[in-house]
Amino acid sequence: MKSEMTNKKLRNNLLVFAGAVLLTACPSFAQMGGAQSSGSQGGQQQQQTTQQSPGMAGSNNQMQQQSQDSGTSQMEDKSFVKDALQGGMAEVQLGQLAQQKGSSDDVKQFGAMMVSDHTKLGDEMKPVAQQLGVKVPDGPSKKDKQLMDKLQGMSGADFDNAYIAAMVKDHKKDSSDFKSEISQTQNPQLKQLASQGQQVIDQHLAKIQQIAQSHNLNSDGKTSGH
Repeated sequence: MKSEMTNKKLRNNLLVFAGAVLLTACPSFAQMGGAQSSGSQGGQQQQQTTQQSPGMAGSNNQMQQQSQDSGTSQMEDKSFVKDALQGGMAEVQLGQLAQQKGSSDDVKQFGAMMVSDHTKLGDEMKPVAQQLGVKVPDGPSKKDKQLMDKLQGMSGADFDNAYIAAMVKDHKKDSSDFKSEISQTQNPQLKQLASQGQQVIDQHLAKIQQIAQSHNLNSDGKTSGH
């Protein structure tokens, strides 16, 4: 009987001891769980930050690309305006030469139209050049000056045919350049001016090609077979 009581007392002591151990361990388990939870949240936040980073980088790259495109477009605008001003000056001076040396009325009349229309286009282009920081050229390009020197030494039908061929070639190139500028420029004022100029140039091209036909020249302003 006494042995049973002793055993029962031992069991009770063991239960009390086990309970104390569990109570001591619970806060540690709770701290571990909290640390895991905190670590998990931190990992999620870091993952979210990592996931957001590519988007931010993409946005920055897009802004940089837009800035580069804008800079490239402005450089092309400046080049176009400078070339247009130089080309217009050449058309005016060549038109004056055609009025002086042309042997046919249609060549003289076309030369007068070049002086009038390209003077007007040049005057309209100068304010845009100023806005873009483009210095107005002092005169035509070296290539156009060489053409003028060549025509100065010609007369009669030879002058007419050479002038017609030069005008067909120049206006084809000008039409292409103006159309390209219209499609790529981001400057609204320049786009509108280029559109107006391109219409005038196409009218000139159609007219000089008609004159070429009346002088028995092909659509390029050259004699057949050349």
